[in-house]
Amino acid sequence: MKRSTVLISWEDGMKFRSAARMIRVAQRFHSTIVLKCGEKIADVRSIMSIVMLCATMGAVINIEADGEDEDLAIQAITQVFTSGEEEPE
Repeated sequence: MKRSTVLISWEDGMKFRSAARMIRVAQRFHSTIVLKCGEKIADVRSIMSIVMLCATMGAVINIEADGEDEDLAIQAITQVFTSGEEEPE
């Protein structure tokens, strides 16, 4: 299992557009990928699960991947958070 920690830098926090972007990235991998924010856990392939994290700007998100391509999965999901590209409204 691989782990990474990121900080949400999006002004509006994690909403449907950023969740959809993460799902598109996660679909390329076979590994199980989850996000953890406090006590809440979200499956990266479930838009409602991600949005229900209620993660706001400045929240710490732990990313965990487990599987055959976990290294690449962690890198790709981390890149979604760190790319600096905020989804337009």
